[in-house]
Amino acid sequence: MTTKSKTRSWWGWGNVEDAVAGPERAALVGRVAALLPGQDLTDHEPPDPAALDLPPARVRPPTSLAGLCSDDPADRAAHARGKAFRDVVRNLHGDLRHVPDLVVRPASEQDVVDVLDWCGRAGVAVVPYGGGSSVVGGVEPRVTGFAGAVTLDLGRLDRVVEVDATSRAARVRAGVLGPHLEEQLRPSGLTLRHFPQSFEFSTLGGWLATRASGHYATLTTHIDDLVESLRVVSPAGTGESRRLPGSGAGPSPDRLFLGSEGTLGVITEAWMRLRPRPRHRAGASVRFADYPAAVAATGAIAQSGLHPANCRLLDAAEAFLNTGVGVTGGVLVLAFESADHPVDAALARAVELCRDHGGEVADETAGRDGRASGIADEWRSSFLRMPYQRDALARIGMVVETFETACTWDRFEALHAAVTEAAQDAIRRVCGAGVITCRFTHVYPDGPAPYFGVYAAGRWGSTVAQWDEIKAAVSEAIAAHGGTITHHHAVGRDHRPWYDRQRPDPFAAALTAVKATLDPAGILNPGVLLPERPPPAP
Repeated sequence: MTTKSKTRSWWGWGNVEDAVAGPERAALVGRVAALLPGQDLTDHEPPDPAALDLPPARVRPPTSLAGLCSDDPADRAAHARGKAFRDVVRNLHGDLRHVPDLVVRPASEQDVVDVLDWCGRAGVAVVPYGGGSSVVGGVEPRVTGFAGAVTLDLGRLDRVVEVDATSRAARVRAGVLGPHLEEQLRPSGLTLRHFPQSFEFSTLGGWLATRASGHYATLTTHIDDLVESLRVVSPAGTGESRRLPGSGAGPSPDRLFLGSEGTLGVITEAWMRLRPRPRHRAGASVRFADYPAAVAATGAIAQSGLHPANCRLLDAAEAFLNTGVGVTGGVLVLAFESADHPVDAALARAVELCRDHGGEVADETAGRDGRASGIADEWRSSFLRMPYQRDALARIGMVVETFETACTWDRFEALHAAVTEAAQDAIRRVCGAGVITCRFTHVYPDGPAPYFGVYAAGRWGSTVAQWDEIKAAVSEAIAAHGGTITHHHAVGRDHRPWYDRQRPDPFAAALTAVKATLDPAGILNPGVLLPERPPPAP
């Protein structure tokens, strides 16, 4: 018996079949109506991409590459945007001013080489594309001065080529989606154990190119820590770093391409560090009456050396909206796991640290088969549905989006206050009413990664402009208080103004020189990380 495959949404998150509908939608809209009496909650259906009258493709591929290329309107529309709130809303309005002329699907690394060679000669921009889950404009062909733009979809490069069980590593092609990667690793008993929220709809190459963060809230939080070596194709040639557990031989070649967002080369393969699948688990949810005390407890755990797999602090608003739990301070969701030994003692010590700061255990699981329950289970279910619910709210004219940062513990109180104030002021000014929430997605010994949510009343036809004003206000507050403009959402085109101010000038000059060397014609993802540089005249 075969399972019917699902249909990816061209305009919004995930699968069409998994969209918010029926009782779930009625309950969601009902909650909004209760919170915002009088708000216009008219639902707006997404347009048919075939009816959008997209401009014809401006470029034609050489005959040798024609079989890899698609100019189908629905295909082009589906590759024109990422999955941010502003992407979804523009799609709902049929606003596709920037679309790829062609979608190119290489079947081999040599195809990637040939595509870059053609585009370099023809002055065609190339936007590398994994799963398309970017939320910062990273896959949008928003370029000028080029003969055209193509999206290089690596989805056909989706295999685990080999597994080195002795060293616990695997050579993996970059276009593999998260679930397919884990499915191929399962027979070996090993796992990459990297589960971002976009896991189902994002690829290894995308994780590497954006320095994605995943499952673990401590220790190996970013994909960087799981990389053993990379293989990258650039217009200047193909390079592969040596497989090593560590090296002090100069600046790391891998670090040059991790986070480069397709501007320096196309990652085609990587050797990734694996681990045995966990067998021992334990978890708990801890309530706090005071938010500063909850923050202090989380910091104490982050600095304890216990290294929980999950250590997510939800403020009162986040806890209520996404778990239904009413608290005055917040809820800390904790989880430990191991393939080697029981973790009950580690959980007990973490809970003890929480109690030292006034925390009270709300629910707890322990033992070899301990799984999330209670608040943790409610949070996980809500977490997985958040993007679908965001789309449903966008359709009725709400402004619903997130932004994240990271800072040191000594700066968190001031940053949190400034960002909250900036968000609330902007929401009042442009929306009239709304809520801002905060949770920690990851914690380090020297600081947290706060992740904020905005839920605000919108005006259909103006919600992108409303969000852009809120986003600018909070980004300025983050920059002014020592935070990073992005912890794990990458830079793309949307974060460029603040990224340009965050990075040191000598580094920007060095990155510009590297770009000119590896991509002389400036065709790779123009405008991301660096200013767009139109190709030289033929």
